[in-house]
Amino acid sequence: MKRRDFLAVVPASVLLSQVGIAKPVPTKKGVMMMNRIAPSVSELYVAGLDGTGERKVLAESAYDYNVRLSRDGARMVFTSERLGDGNSSLFVAKGDGTGIRTVAGGSSVDDAAAISPDGKTLAFVSTRNGYKANVWVMDIASGKIRQLTGIGEVKGDPDSPDCYFRPAWSPDGKWIAFSSDTNTSWRGHDENRGWEHTQELSIYKIRPDGTGFAKVSSRKNWCQGSPSWSPDGKRIVFYELTTEATWGARRPEWIGRVDSQIVSVEVETGARIEHTRGGNLKVSPQYVTQDEIGYVIKGGPDEGIAYTSGRPGFKRKGLRSPQWTADGQSVIYEVQEFRPVRPLDKPLYSWDADYDYRFMDVFPILSNQGMLAFTEKQTGTSSIVTCKPDGSQRRVVFDNTKSGLNPQMVQKGLAGAFQPCWSPDGEWLAFGVGTWFAERSYAKAVVVRVRKDGSDLEVLTDGTLHSGFPSFSHDGKELVFRVWGQSEERGLRVMNLETKQVRVLTDKLDNLPGWSPDGQRLVFTRKVDDKDYQVCTIKPDGSDYRELTTSKASDGHAVWSPDGRIMWSGSEHGFRDEAALYDNTFQQYGQIYVMDADGANKRLLTDSKWEDSMPLYIDKSLI
Repeated sequence: MKRRDFLAVVPASVLLSQVGIAKPVPTKKGVMMMNRIAPSVSELYVAGLDGTGERKVLAESAYDYNVRLSRDGARMVFTSERLGDGNSSLFVAKGDGTGIRTVAGGSSVDDAAAISPDGKTLAFVSTRNGYKANVWVMDIASGKIRQLTGIGEVKGDPDSPDCYFRPAWSPDGKWIAFSSDTNTSWRGHDENRGWEHTQELSIYKIRPDGTGFAKVSSRKNWCQGSPSWSPDGKRIVFYELTTEATWGARRPEWIGRVDSQIVSVEVETGARIEHTRGGNLKVSPQYVTQDEIGYVIKGGPDEGIAYTSGRPGFKRKGLRSPQWTADGQSVIYEVQEFRPVRPLDKPLYSWDADYDYRFMDVFPILSNQGMLAFTEKQTGTSSIVTCKPDGSQRRVVFDNTKSGLNPQMVQKGLAGAFQPCWSPDGEWLAFGVGTWFAERSYAKAVVVRVRKDGSDLEVLTDGTLHSGFPSFSHDGKELVFRVWGQSEERGLRVMNLETKQVRVLTDKLDNLPGWSPDGQRLVFTRKVDDKDYQVCTIKPDGSDYRELTTSKASDGHAVWSPDGRIMWSGSEHGFRDEAALYDNTFQQYGQIYVMDADGANKRLLTDSKWEDSMPLYIDKSLI
């Protein structure tokens, strides 16, 4: 692609809509903007087995999910984010949906609770005590809790996945079954070439007092999830798909191409029965009767409820996490949606006493002059937008709908104008335009720059190498970016903006470079040993390379804070739920971390079950 062949873009236009950033509480230092990939709506419903008579469950509906009933139907427990977007807390209500009260409402993820057969105890998943997902039990009357997994002998290799999900009580209340990835391996999708992780799960059981931990079912390189007991307590049913398929199970472009089956095993002998065959992604099974199992078809034209007996189910887009009532007459479930999208500046739950958290679209960056720029990805355009932090002077400086990119790829978030960066004087914006992620192996992308008003578009690279993710030097004379050549040419490049000469900074699998505020170092992501992604820094002359993270999980998407610290998205603390149950996500459990520029003082800035990334601190003086 020659520079002169790049499609012309119409002059920038000012949008009529305005988005203002709410002022932080006076005692706080400012606002942290961040992106979150999660449904924007989730509500609880109940219906007949064929979907008739559907109605909302709760008297006061909010962002609610993962509902479970007591055996007598007199009480329900569910997860809700009514205490703050991203804060998964547990609530109970009466069977008629009234009398809602909090039973676990701290800053940790508390999720996927189930009520014991006698109605006295909750088994649930929590990230308390170390930020990893573990199974806990709670005495409902007293509120006393006890950790069952992740401690003592029920603990895996700390450098490997070691989390525990979806607890389910046996009918006699003597056992809790759950899925776990303990002692498996961190592995990227596409045979470990991808950044995002796949998940291998096995089925385990444990007594409510923490004894008797044992494996019930396992297959190497397979994922077995969401266990549920048969009414006689002799069998456990679960869904099963390959480990590699847990990537496609959460990606919209793979829906319809990923299959799973509903399988049960005899608890004592391990004898298997495969209850389904053929296509469709089938998850969340449960015995309706001793001889009939209901489950969810996730995604595709048949999305909704189905039954192994051949009984007619029903279609319902976004239906997830069902539970059939003990009398076999009804099914209760959540319905989730990603539209309407989260509005920019929506308050999020804050895990930092010094900052209010707010939702922002992707790749936000603030100029030295206090102007905000970001990629408007969630609207489906992936254009470059600027505005003041108070929302005024909003402008589309690069209209990606007129870039000539494949509109279907843009709509999927796989193409667009990504990662804007400001020149130090605030007069220029540079960014990449093209098709991204795995498609880089065959698609094109170039680095461009425009003036702050959208004029004087200049294409800086010729398209010979897939180029993107730029960052200006401290003096504005150079631009660093990453390249991905089809001839295996990789790494970071630095362009002199006056001469357009390009020098090689690195030749490894490096990405997402960013110049430090003082101009002394560059932060970036490197794939180390062809397996692990680490956050690294280097001097602009290529010397003093340092790896700041060492986890075998994926770390990357690092950015600088105004005070010279490094924030990044990390996976060290593992999955927060079964990967195949998520929708429209990449690294569905990534959390935001912060550390000093030398890698010291690492700590989490978020603790949600969703994919959190792309943070930006804005001082209260600018808002």
